[in-house]
Amino acid sequence: MKYQFVDCRWELGKPGRGRELYLAGHIPGASFLDVDRDLSAPAGIRGRHPLPDEDRFARAAGRAGIGAGIFVVAYGNMGGAERLWWLLRHFGHDECAVVDFESWRGSLTRGEEEADAADFAPRLRQDDTIEAGELDRLRDELVVVDARLPSRWRGEPNPIDRVPGRIPGALNAPWNEPLPELPPGDVVAYCGSGVTSCVVLHRLHLAGREARLYPGSWSEWEQLDLRVARDLV
Repeated sequence: MKYQFVDCRWELGKPGRGRELYLAGHIPGASFLDVDRDLSAPAGIRGRHPLPDEDRFARAAGRAGIGAGIFVVAYGNMGGAERLWWLLRHFGHDECAVVDFESWRGSLTRGEEEADAADFAPRLRQDDTIEAGELDRLRDELVVVDARLPSRWRGEPNPIDRVPGRIPGALNAPWNEPLPELPPGDVVAYCGSGVTSCVVLHRLHLAGREARLYPGSWSEWEQLDLRVARDLV
């Protein structure tokens, strides 16, 4: 089986920053996928990073050299690599893993590299997501996990969330901290826009526990007429 490294570095609110980092130095042979453009649909009523549709993702994956018989090794930051890992599995490509770029001790390559184009044939899963209405209806029966930083989970004013707060009943499992012990039950994870929550989903998977993603996450929820919880200060 052939391996394909994919660079998924990015910065929130800085379009193009990920490609700048890639061009400055990446793992030799790695292709690049942009979180905002390739791993998401355009921002809007479905949130800041809605899921791409099958055709959009298939084109991006094929350009990055991902297809049948290719084992994908994703690396990045702030959930970019885990977002690709999750999307690959969402579209039926389970041959994928995440590696920590900071632990890479080999050489780096500067500039653009073109991967051998591949034919990515998506096979959409139907059991790994949940929509806002269903989540609102069933949240008391689910283990809902908020992957944002504690201050955002508490509902403190911040420059990212237009409406500060959390989904009522949501537990906090910050994406940049060790995964806490969660109660038994069906887990649903969300964050600000469905990217860093994939870190939590990846950690749960490694621990042998599968969970669903709420793709719209808080950037969709805050636009809807649904209940919001926040800590009193």
